[in-house]
Amino acid sequence: MTQETAGPRRRWTLGVAAVVAVLLVAAGAVVAARLLSRSTPAPGPVAGPATPTASASSPAPAQASPTPPPGADLTGPLNLLLVGVDTRVSVPGWEPHADAVLVLHMAAGLDRGYLFSLPRDLVVDIPAYPKAGYPGGRTKLTHAMSYGSRVPGDKKHPSTAQGYELLRTTVSRYTGLRIDAGAVITFNGFDKLVDTLGGVDLHIDQRVASIHRRPDGTYRDRVGNTYTGPQMVYQPGDRHLTGWQALDYARQRYTAGGDYTRQRHQQQLIRALVRKILDQGLARDPGRVEQVVAALGKTLVYAGGGRGLVDFAYALGGLPADGLVLVGLPGDAVGKGAAYRGEQLRPVGRQFLAELRADRAEQFLKTHPTLRVRT
Repeated sequence: MTQETAGPRRRWTLGVAAVVAVLLVAAGAVVAARLLSRSTPAPGPVAGPATPTASASSPAPAQASPTPPPGADLTGPLNLLLVGVDTRVSVPGWEPHADAVLVLHMAAGLDRGYLFSLPRDLVVDIPAYPKAGYPGGRTKLTHAMSYGSRVPGDKKHPSTAQGYELLRTTVSRYTGLRIDAGAVITFNGFDKLVDTLGGVDLHIDQRVASIHRRPDGTYRDRVGNTYTGPQMVYQPGDRHLTGWQALDYARQRYTAGGDYTRQRHQQQLIRALVRKILDQGLARDPGRVEQVVAALGKTLVYAGGGRGLVDFAYALGGLPADGLVLVGLPGDAVGKGAAYRGEQLRPVGRQFLAELRADRAEQFLKTHPTLRVRT
């Protein structure tokens, strides 16, 4: 491959992988298809680091051994942390809050994925983080992102990447899972992503009234903590949602079931988007993927522990469309009224995490079918 063609190809594959920030599974299929159409993987497993096998003394390029595609050496289990943050860019120094915290666990064979949410108000032990001047403490999970984002001596420019780092460590210690990679996407980025894909078809499972938006999509008036004016209402049934509608629907937690309902809706939306990408045949249309990449822009932050996002995307390329399992972990309040401190997972939720670590998630879900989130 020439240098001229390598540049665009790299931007394209990394761009598809950027979609993985919200749709890691779908992008895996996209990247895998694109790479397989460009090159032939080396037969058999890759031993050691992936390096070019062509010799400088080879008489002709055609006789050089093909280079294994990125991510061909990645094996499961893998754990990926997906974070949706509320970054109010209009407010100087506003610290990012982790409003949606999802973990995608890929089983050892990388042919089965389990997506579950952790409550934003989950009471956890957040470790000390000297880089941000945070001494550590026991508080709500969402604060890990905020506290970690602080840059000593610079209150106007919090670091989303730092916030993710502390959140990742906190989630890893709580779940007992090693986090291999992850991404953070802002609300604006998610809105753009859905619109670029032409909207999303979603089954709405209960009536949801928006506290943020009017029926025409404009924001409702706010005085203090009170919103006024007409409300956008999402009625049960099969609906087609635009970007702002999908985001608005998935944000609402003042509904029957509270934040646990919101977690379910976020998971359902992600799976609906996965299906949208697969149904559109996005893997066969580089031009459409370029549109998605351009729409995301700087609304995405990726962290891969030294591995490129395209590596993980390729590794997940073989996941079947029905291989993504949504899991709802029930919880309870810690304290009531003025003594409310946050949320905690019920024993069955903590037991699921233990079974996940032991690679027995599928067996556990068979005996606890109510944990599966239906669409």
